[in-house]
Amino acid sequence: MPNPQPADTIELSPDTLDQLSRASTASVATLLFKRGYHNAYVQGAMPLSADVITMVGPAYTLRYIPTRPDTDPLDAFREPDHPQRVAVEECPSGAVLVMDCRQDASAASAGSILLTRCQMRGVAGVVSDGGIRDAKGAAELDMPVFAAKPSAPTNLTKHHAVDIGLPIACGGVAIYPGDIVMGDSDGVMVIPRHLADEIANETVEMEVFESFVLEQVKGGATIRGLYPPTDPDTLTRYAKWKADRDA
Repeated sequence: MPNPQPADTIELSPDTLDQLSRASTASVATLLFKRGYHNAYVQGAMPLSADVITMVGPAYTLRYIPTRPDTDPLDAFREPDHPQRVAVEECPSGAVLVMDCRQDASAASAGSILLTRCQMRGVAGVVSDGGIRDAKGAAELDMPVFAAKPSAPTNLTKHHAVDIGLPIACGGVAIYPGDIVMGDSDGVMVIPRHLADEIANETVEMEVFESFVLEQVKGGATIRGLYPPTDPDTLTRYAKWKADRDA
């Protein structure tokens, strides 16, 4: 099968990222599931901060392979074209830097200094299925950071940066450059770029309906016939609830 269309051939609606920023990863997971995408949740990448804001942006990818002594001495970072350093300096403003560490968190994929540089450059967030060093400082950034866990060892002990801007696997999920990456307190979802507009549009109504459902449940209503709305009266009450709310 062919790869997805290149990101630069799929233009997003101006409202898509904003709509997704007001949705939840849980809603996105359900909408992707309905379309047959059952493996879109990045396993093991959780927010470093308990107060994480919703992260949304196109994926800018970096791939690591295992290190070798001849390719990853400590002075490797002196190289101006070191892919990790290049990724930090070239990840576009508004994009999400996604790092494929083969789900190996025994070493860091980045630390607070590089992550602070990403924040200063306007990067929307960072996702790694590896570790993060200086995790306390990384967690205090305004920019969301999602990773497997804190990990003190430098990436050179386990991770050799090789590719930028190519398809990767992060947390067991296929991620193509330009796919839409969304993260919140539940973790990280990946939306294939060609589906982003329609998923975003559907989240708007879905989030409103779930607010109605939650209000009903808090008022003592049963779930049966309410969620999902198999009882015709549920949609009647929902329509009235929406009209009253918007009046």
